[in-house]
Amino acid sequence: MANILITGITGLLGSHLSEELFKFGHHVYGVTRSISKASYETVNIDLSTDWKISELPANIDVIYHLAQSDKFRDFPSGAPDVFQVNVNSTAKLLNYCRQSGVKKFIYASTGGVYGNGNKPFEEDTPIVPIGELGFYLGSKACGEILAHSYASEFQVIIVRPFFIYGKDQNRSMLIPRLFDNVASGKPIHLIGEKGIRINPIHVDDAVKVLSATLKSSSTLTYNMGGPDIFSIRQICDLFGEHLGKEPYFKHFAGSPMDIIGDISLMSEKLYKPKIKLSETFLDLEKNSSL
Repeated sequence: MANILITGITGLLGSHLSEELFKFGHHVYGVTRSISKASYETVNIDLSTDWKISELPANIDVIYHLAQSDKFRDFPSGAPDVFQVNVNSTAKLLNYCRQSGVKKFIYASTGGVYGNGNKPFEEDTPIVPIGELGFYLGSKACGEILAHSYASEFQVIIVRPFFIYGKDQNRSMLIPRLFDNVASGKPIHLIGEKGIRINPIHVDDAVKVLSATLKSSSTLTYNMGGPDIFSIRQICDLFGEHLGKEPYFKHFAGSPMDIIGDISLMSEKLYKPKIKLSETFLDLEKNSSL
C-alpha cells in the first residue's frame, strides 16, 4: 500500500482515480483549494498561488500531478494562472519529490502537444515547434521537460491524454459539448465534410491506465486514448441517432487534420481500453442540463 498525492483531485480524472486507489487500500492525499468530505485526506493548497512545499505531507510515495489551470482558454489574461499551476507548481512538486524521497511522479500532459496530423501520433513523434505551441500547450510541454529532467532521481511517467470524457464532466469539454449541441440544435462546425478524427477515452479506462502505472518500473511517455477512432461528424451522428434528432452541421473549407494518439504502447504495457462511446450515451444525457 502506498501514500499517494493527487493534484487536480476534484476534476474528472482525479476524482475517479482517487476512488479507484482507495478501493485498493492506498492512502490518498488530495491537493485542493477547499476542505473536502471525500475519502481522501485533504491537503489545502491553491496551486495558483505562491505556495510552499513545506505545506505538503512528508511521507508521500507517489505523486499524480493531474491539475491544470481552469483558465487555459483565457490567454493572455489567464496566463499568470496557467504558469503558476502548469509550470511553477510542477517545478515545486518535482523539487519536493527529490527532497522527500518520492519514488514515482506521474505527470498528465496532453495529446495536444503533437498538434494535428493525418495519421496517429506515436510517442516518439516530434511535438509542435516551440514557437507554434501557444501558451497553454507550451506550459504542458514545459512540464514534460521539467519532469524528464528528474528521471535520474526517481521514476517519471508522462501521460498524454486524448479527449477524456465521462460522467459529471464539465459540459464545456468536447464530448459533452457536442452532445448538448446536437440535443439543442446548435450548429456543429466541421472542416470539410466530416471534420477531424479523434480517439476519445472514457474516464474509467483512463483511471485503469493511471492505476497500472503503479506497477510500472520504467520511465516512459504514454499516449492515452480510446479504442475507437471517430470523425466529429460520426460522433454527432451517433448522438443524433440516440436522441432522435438530426445534427445541424456548418461546413468550412479545408482539409481536416486529425488528433489521434497511437495507443499501442499503453495497451501493451499498462492497460487496453475497452469502453466504447456508444455505451456512455445515457450518462451524457443524464448529466446534461438541457
